[in-house]
Amino acid sequence: MKLLRVGTAGAERPALLDRNGTLRDLSGLVADIDGELLADASALARIREAAQTPDVLPPLDRAGLRIGPPVGRIGKIVCIGLNYHDHAAETGAAIPDEPILFLKAPDTVVGPEDTVLVPRNSRKTDWEVELAVVIGRTARYLGSAEEALGYVAGYATAHDVSEREFQLEHGGTWDKGKNCETFNPLGPWLVTADEIPDPQALPLRLWVNGELEQDGTTADQIFPVGEVVRYVSHFMTLHPGDVINTGTPAGVAMGRPDPKPYLRAGDVVEVEVEGLGRQRQHLADA
Repeated sequence: MKLLRVGTAGAERPALLDRNGTLRDLSGLVADIDGELLADASALARIREAAQTPDVLPPLDRAGLRIGPPVGRIGKIVCIGLNYHDHAAETGAAIPDEPILFLKAPDTVVGPEDTVLVPRNSRKTDWEVELAVVIGRTARYLGSAEEALGYVAGYATAHDVSEREFQLEHGGTWDKGKNCETFNPLGPWLVTADEIPDPQALPLRLWVNGELEQDGTTADQIFPVGEVVRYVSHFMTLHPGDVINTGTPAGVAMGRPDPKPYLRAGDVVEVEVEGLGRQRQHLADA
């Protein structure tokens, strides 16, 4: 299923994109697309049943309708750094022995077509297309990568916007360059895990002003999705509705020769994970 949330920011309502491409209102069936729903197998079954008889789900007019983040009330966003062989190579970094973890605050999340703000005093705002994993069951101390995949509710397209000067040149952890407002566009859809049989076979692409900048595949991940979920569960409890951004392939601005083409107000970025939908953001000054 392709689940999404539509409407003005902070007042989104749940919706379903059916197999015919019709957007349908779920608000008469469930309250929201959030961790509580994703952990409720009976509620998901009701949505699946309704999707087979779409007459019970009113269609929505998509004209002018904002698409919000596909998951509401996110508890935490765990991010994996340097998780693609080609991205590590382009940045001159050694292949990590274990996944590199950092956190993004939930208030960085915006819709897939919302404006992305270039922070004040930013000189190195960068792009990163990523596969986002959404957790559907409480996960702690998982025993294997295969087991861990059973805790995934679904997948989404994510844009891990990063300010490299803030991230790398101001001391401390990476958090300063990762948590600026609007720095995590998510969506347009949450595609349930049953429709993604192999998360290691997904092409990822990103365009800036119409030019293809990133063109990779999750097959190049150093630590695949199941291993990432297993590993993270040994350091923190993952709750339904939590999100894991699983890293980016090569092609970021930081990896380019000088002068590096960092993002500026007026740029347009398009982001896509195949099968999970495409984003489009205009950039503006904060």
